[in-house]
Amino acid sequence: VQLQASGGGLAQAGGSLRLSCAASARTFRWYYMGWFRQAPGKEREFVAAINLSADTTYYADSVKDRFTISRDNAKNTVYVQMNSLKPEDTAVHYCAADSYWATTASEYRYWGQGTQVTVSS
Repeated sequence: VQLQASGGGLAQAGGSLRLSCAASARTFRWYYMGWFRQAPGKEREFVAAINLSADTTYYADSVKDRFTISRDNAKNTVYVQMNSLKPEDTAVHYCAADSYWATTASEYRYWGQGTQVTVSS
């Protein structure tokens, strides 16, 4: 499956952005999806994950209650709505896919190209 992330940009602290990740596969509904991010000089870190039917989600503590992951299987797209943005959210954000539930980067086989999110204070 090929993934294309979009929606990044510049936001002020307290603002919002919505990232999208479009998948090429018509079998998108069979992939568990995740979002990760990587700041300069840091390791890639988990942000959020969602299961096949979107009734189970999981978040990193750092984004809980601020970010919401969702998916639209009819559109082959996963989203992350990011509210109350903080400067520490500045990073390249990546979407990822695999055929089982996972919350670590090493467990995902398929990755999008990343989209830059920059939050100014």
